[in-house]
Amino acid sequence: MTVSTRWKKSSYSGGGEGNACVEIANLRSHIAVRDSKAPTRATLTFPAGPFTAFLEALKSPHPTPR
Repeated sequence: MTVSTRWKKSSYSGGGEGNACVEIANLRSHIAVRDSKAPTRATLTFPAGPFTAFLEALKSPHPTPR
């Protein structure tokens, strides 16, 4: 049986057709990431927990370097 992957495009995809970004798909225990300009090429996969922690770290304020 083939399962269809539902890809979601970044909300920061830019103007025009919005294809200058990445797309992600939730694959149960992993998150897949692909380039929206080349969706048939290779994808990167990450365990869901560390990927979620990565996104949360991006949202938090960063200290100014000295």
